[in-house]
Amino acid sequence: MDKKAHYEQQLALKQRQLALLQQAMGRQQKPAILVLEGADTAGKGGIIRRLGWCLDPRWLHVWPTSAPDEHERQQHWLQRFWQKLPAAGHFAVFDRSWYGRVLVERVEGYASEAQWQRAYQQINQFEQCLTDEGFALVKVWLDISPDTQLKRFQERLADPAKRWKLTAEDIRNRRHADAYQAAVKDMLASTHSAAAPWHVIDGNDKHQARLEVFDLLLQRLSVGVDLTPPAAPAEVVSYLNQQP
Repeated sequence: MDKKAHYEQQLALKQRQLALLQQAMGRQQKPAILVLEGADTAGKGGIIRRLGWCLDPRWLHVWPTSAPDEHERQQHWLQRFWQKLPAAGHFAVFDRSWYGRVLVERVEGYASEAQWQRAYQQINQFEQCLTDEGFALVKVWLDISPDTQLKRFQERLADPAKRWKLTAEDIRNRRHADAYQAAVKDMLASTHSAAAPWHVIDGNDKHQARLEVFDLLLQRLSVGVDLTPPAAPAEVVSYLNQQP
């Protein structure tokens, strides 16, 4: 079996396991949140697509996070995220998240130093509140090298189906790589906690990164979840057993 076939086999197995886990969490009314952060082209979208292919869309919610709109800028900066928290038994994926406050808003100057410095404690309190209330919270930072990012930019430029993903902002962010690396280092150090730890995954190999994220979700989300399939109602079993 070649490497790609092995990857596809492993991914299919993990997708099936995660689908069963989602069903169990739904039955037990346990909400889950996946925070996906990483540089441009780190592989967030590919992971989200593989999740979407295996999870029940009725209980899956994907939230791509962009700059706040005019109305959201008049609110507390965390308010727009509170409004997107999953209901009991549902699974929310944040494609970028509240960490924009200490990353892009810090580097690009959209938040003052006092604001983004204060945000570390606010984020920790926010996440502590979530876990105290029973949310399963998984935070992933996808790490890629500058060379890998440049190669992926070039691949996107050559592919008409992916070219639309490239923006001038991507290049501007790359030119600020040192500032972003400093912000990421501070973020990981200041918001890693026992209740909401960061999981740094090497994203230079997309296939391996996807498998590792699925493994992480299976490990973290299954804590406290009874995976035993429910028994069928007796009347259903009796009826079906009597049929020819």
